[in-house]
Amino acid sequence: MITLQSIYKSYSGIAALKSVDLEIQPQQTTVLIGPSGCGKSTCLRLMVGLAPPDSGTVMILGEEVNSQTIGSLRSKLGYMIQDGGLFPHLDAEHNITIMARYLDWNPERIQQRVGSLLELTQFPRGALHRYPIQLSGGQRQRVSLMRALMLDPEILLMDEPLGALDPLIRAELQSDMRNIFQELGKTVVMVTHDMGEAAFLGDQIVLMREGEIVQKGSLQALTRHPENEFVHQFINAQRSPWQHLEDSLS
Repeated sequence: MITLQSIYKSYSGIAALKSVDLEIQPQQTTVLIGPSGCGKSTCLRLMVGLAPPDSGTVMILGEEVNSQTIGSLRSKLGYMIQDGGLFPHLDAEHNITIMARYLDWNPERIQQRVGSLLELTQFPRGALHRYPIQLSGGQRQRVSLMRALMLDPEILLMDEPLGALDPLIRAELQSDMRNIFQELGKTVVMVTHDMGEAAFLGDQIVLMREGEIVQKGSLQALTRHPENEFVHQFINAQRSPWQHLEDSLS
């Protein structure tokens, strides 16, 4: 579905990605994880066409991502960012339907799609006319998810979508998202800094460091067969304080 081939990307002469090769498999959730500044969000920006690589090739659905193709490709991509990225001057319904209205969908088709998304995300219909400031953090993320899914894209790209939420709301949305991914069978690429979230949602975990992929595979592969000391240290550091306390008391 997505291929990054020999990607190099720098900002102000500082390398953000160094010869990255990655294949995203269809109908799976791939999670990019690693320390701040490791390049995981840059990978997502290249996939959605917000930044071009300095060298290398980004392929989506068999087409190279460039200035000529990104317009048509974006209709096949849903994009969701931290805290939703909603337009504050638009209510929830207009945020959700903005691209469908731009593409001149007829009103009946729009309403049918919104109804399906409300059921899928368990968002209350009565809140559709509220503005983002009037919604809870969890509701804003559900609106953002509906907007990303509005055009029924083949691929969903998510950049730290749950990072700003409190733990209880985050856990609820993680569970809902996993159910939604399974039901829809979408190809999902998610960026997170939370290994627990990566393990819960991801079919493939891609661990990055300093612009390079250190190891990729299942959580079991990373924990049982770390390829170097950094992988072991990163996973161990992600364990919760409660797990460390339990170990010390056992």
